[in-house]
Amino acid sequence: MTVASEIKATFEFKPGLEGVPATMSSISFVDGQKGILEYRGIPIQELAEKSTFLETCYLLIWGELPTKQELEAFEHEIRYHRRIKYRIRDMMKCFPESGHPMDALQACAAALGLFYSRRALDDPAYIRAAVVRLLAKIPTMVAAFQMMRKGNDPIQPRDDLDYSANFLYMLTEQEPDPLAARVFDICLMLHAEHTMNASTFSARVTASTLTDPYAVVASAVGTLAGPLHGGANEEVMTMLAEIGTVENVRPYVEHCIQNKKKIMGFGHRVYKVKDPRATILQNLAEKLFEKFGRDKYYDVAVELEKVVAEKLGHKGIYANVDFYSGLVYRKLGIPDDLFTPIFAIARVGGWLAHWKEQLAENRIYRPTQIYTGSHQAPYVPIEER
Repeated sequence: MTVASEIKATFEFKPGLEGVPATMSSISFVDGQKGILEYRGIPIQELAEKSTFLETCYLLIWGELPTKQELEAFEHEIRYHRRIKYRIRDMMKCFPESGHPMDALQACAAALGLFYSRRALDDPAYIRAAVVRLLAKIPTMVAAFQMMRKGNDPIQPRDDLDYSANFLYMLTEQEPDPLAARVFDICLMLHAEHTMNASTFSARVTASTLTDPYAVVASAVGTLAGPLHGGANEEVMTMLAEIGTVENVRPYVEHCIQNKKKIMGFGHRVYKVKDPRATILQNLAEKLFEKFGRDKYYDVAVELEKVVAEKLGHKGIYANVDFYSGLVYRKLGIPDDLFTPIFAIARVGGWLAHWKEQLAENRIYRPTQIYTGSHQAPYVPIEER
């Protein structure tokens, strides 16, 4: 038996670490067979109906729902930390207009660490200040880059608007309809946390080195940017446009199945039923369509979900959170390439919750590997190669 075979016999290799516990956490819970998602034990449906995004962030990060006074204080701090340093704005002006907003966001999140470089990871005041800054400033950065790449000056935050209404205002300089602001706030809640996904794992690995929280968020943003993670909702809208009509749905699905092509917005590593967030997002889309007009691709999406369930439901492939989120964002007037940065705005709350939890009982991540290369290989002089 070779050394590699002996190691393989000792360690069971799981591609992508599928199903391998990486930590113990009390932040969120998923039951993929029953379609359950809970934040700190509270069902996502109840939070979406009764809570707000900032209250949900407080719950995730500090482990319990805030009192009225605690929530008001938290909201007040975030409201008055939304502005960004002029040097960060100047840096953003140098970014190419063709650059993806996720790349801009990753650079800006990392740059924040230059301005707040003190690392006092055992100081509750430092942790709270970092939480406030990141939650407050990340939306401003996303909106500022969107305006600057169109050749406009960024729109300053408005202190009289709540978190979600202010972000939508900074994108358009128009105060949003209350329904639109509430729908967007719910969208942020739905995307705030989802156990040990790729970007959260990246955040915890980075956090385990005891670097600053701005680097933690920057690393997570970079991971989220991939189309297999946060970028999927952009791909869904491209796919719906490609299908075009309800009549084209069934041939499209059959073609994808025959050619083993992924259908964007369907399937999940955890959920084997319809993602509970997708159900909430579909309901939100219908509320928006009722007030502001129906999206031309909504009927295509509904038919696509029906055909995929018929063809692939036996394999546990159903609509995930990305399938309807793009339709909602587009109806809110948000450009397609901002869908993933908005995912990041939401997920900052979850990343920070995991950062704080990681610090509590930290041990640096150092997994092993199964070596498959050669041994005792000779060095060949360059003249003989």
